Amino acid sequence: MRRLFLAAIVAACLPHAASAQGRQDFSMLNRTGYQIDQIYIGPSSSPNWGPDLLGRNVLANGRSFDVRFPQRSNECLWDIKVVYNDGDQSELRQVNLCRVSRVTMFWDRQRNDTRFVSE
Repeated sequence: MRRLFLAAIVAACLPHAASAQGRQDFSMLNRTGYQIDQIYIGPSSSPNWGPDLLGRNVLANGRSFDVRFPQRSNECLWDIKVVYNDGDQSELRQVNLCRVSRVTMFWDRQRNDTRFVSE
């Protein structure tokens, strides 16, 4: 069973100067071997998640989903939560979306958790 995994943030996700303003759009690639039914994104500065980005759609294994922000924001650090079709959830915290263009998710059977790689 997949368990909640708070991923370590790699160098590409470290915050940079507060004055930086970037485009937060990115692609999410599912390489977990499982279907994802819901994706939530919320600013790290807020305890709340935004709405489910997939709506009635799903993100099948091997497929990608483009996350587009409707308006520019000065916010760079965002949290990402995915919900699998069996109800399990995984989270990635404090992703610097001003510097990341793709997030790929992998299922690690040996560790029994989801691993996120950001580029």
